[in-house]
Amino acid sequence: MPDPSPSSSDIALGRIRGLKPFLAGRTLSALSAQVLAVAVAWQTYALTHSVTALGWLGLAQFLPMLALVFVSGHVADRYNRKRIVQICQFIEILGALAVAAATLTGQLAPWALYCLVACFGALRSFEGPCQQTFLPAIASPSQFPRAAALSASLFQTASIVGPSLGGLLYGLGADFCYLTCACGFALALVSTSLLDLGRHVANRAPVTLESVFGGIAFLRRRRDLLGAISLDLFAVLLGGATAMLPVYASDILHLGPVGLGILRASPALGALLGSLVLARYPLRRHAGPIMFASVGIFGLATILFGLSHTLIPSVVALAVLGAADVVSVVVRGALTQLATPDGMRGRVSAVNMLFIGSSNQLGEFESGMLASAIGTEAAVVTGGIGTLIVAALWIRMFPRLWSLDRLDTIRPDEP
Repeated sequence: MPDPSPSSSDIALGRIRGLKPFLAGRTLSALSAQVLAVAVAWQTYALTHSVTALGWLGLAQFLPMLALVFVSGHVADRYNRKRIVQICQFIEILGALAVAAATLTGQLAPWALYCLVACFGALRSFEGPCQQTFLPAIASPSQFPRAAALSASLFQTASIVGPSLGGLLYGLGADFCYLTCACGFALALVSTSLLDLGRHVANRAPVTLESVFGGIAFLRRRRDLLGAISLDLFAVLLGGATAMLPVYASDILHLGPVGLGILRASPALGALLGSLVLARYPLRRHAGPIMFASVGIFGLATILFGLSHTLIPSVVALAVLGAADVVSVVVRGALTQLATPDGMRGRVSAVNMLFIGSSNQLGEFESGMLASAIGTEAAVVTGGIGTLIVAALWIRMFPRLWSLDRLDTIRPDEP
């Protein structure tokens, strides 16, 4: 177990045992997944010349995660989490190699890409909850906020570099791109294998409906956790400005494809800068109010972006939006992992992942439907206002979350 003493927060992050292989494994896995997503999208369109076919890719990845959310969380709490991640990453290597071979021989069909995406969605539903439990086993509560911020910064870097790298590698050949992804997953597997997480005491109680849905029951008892997760869900659901970026780039800002790329990179760059600041200057006090303030800033930045008609204010608004979002992510991540008993972390992390996935997918759907009804600019501004209203309501509904002070004093099994 990591040293729980507050003085351990002064230890350099690089000296925390196990942090480097954890960060390497998570970052390499995320980067490879981003590159793979670009390659699959390009190849699907090249094979079908159908925009609808691209839409089915997202659904093919989301449905397995939705179907397996409770199963995967329960498995994470009953079996060796490190071994589960290793198995998932090994299957990801095989999947990337199989598609590379099919591409090289000219035998690849669109249905095979849908199967690959569905398989990766299922694997992510098991791998994600297990990976989220690694950091609390490596870093003490006092070290956790800085370590989580560093992890978030590397993840954002992968999100920025991945799509561009995927495009460059795809230009060298789809088969080469998939082979590179396989190598990336292999390196992630090696990094995961180097992790020393100590002994995980698996839950061997009989499988019941109560145990399978234990994550939901735990969140109902810990209303501060429920408030944090649901606040993020509704904030992203209502403030889905990023879904409207192609419309803004084309019809409102008149920027073209290059401008669209700049707009898409802006939230990730803001999040990267925000996470680096948090890694250097971790939250010491008033975590709850700061989280609500970040959601409020997220809503205001969404409104400003919706009203902007020039490039610079739009980029600044999107960057502020991304930076505010990462503050909320770090606080929610610390609360979710540190307040949850180890034997429940897999199930709670699985529910958290479902909420995050749902907010992104449904947020794009909500923004698109609202924009078609009242117009793009009005939809974005309305979404930002809705985010502010939700933040105000959540302060009243979840007072314990609002009063959250120090992240390093969070303990599991509190009443």
